[in-house]
Amino acid sequence: MTISLSTLEQNIINQYQKGFPLCSQPYKVIAEELNSSESEVLSAIFKLDEAGILSRIGPVFNHKKAGSSTLAALAVPAELLDEIAEIVNQFEQVNHNYAREHSYNLWFVVTASDDDALAQVITKIEQLTGYQVLVLPMEASYHIDLAFNINFSQHQLGSH
Repeated sequence: MTISLSTLEQNIINQYQKGFPLCSQPYKVIAEELNSSESEVLSAIFKLDEAGILSRIGPVFNHKKAGSSTLAALAVPAELLDEIAEIVNQFEQVNHNYAREHSYNLWFVVTASDDDALAQVITKIEQLTGYQVLVLPMEASYHIDLAFNINFSQHQLGSH
């Protein structure tokens, strides 16, 4: 299926991967910047989300300044992956939880206020899931710019 995107949707994708307005009414600011209305911007974002084009809207934090964090993984039988993922997702300290094709097939990031709180969350995940967490702390950080300026006249967005 090929998805046809409006000019507004294309502009939202290209202009707000970075520089999202940090204010009490960000969608109103976006609407003003794109000569649109707040309701049209919200409708466009909902359409992009429903089509699977947006993965999320949210900030990227420097975890070292926010407390303590680590990449973590579990090796879970495939038939239990969804069930175990639901348990892991119950923790507000967990984000970026996703499946991978590997013996360690459930990967996630745990962030807490400090190292002790992080260890407590990991221990609790192990207790509730019955699986040992592989802890993979960051050894070095790298800034990777993941924003892409898409030339929509040359690309078609769609699913196969």
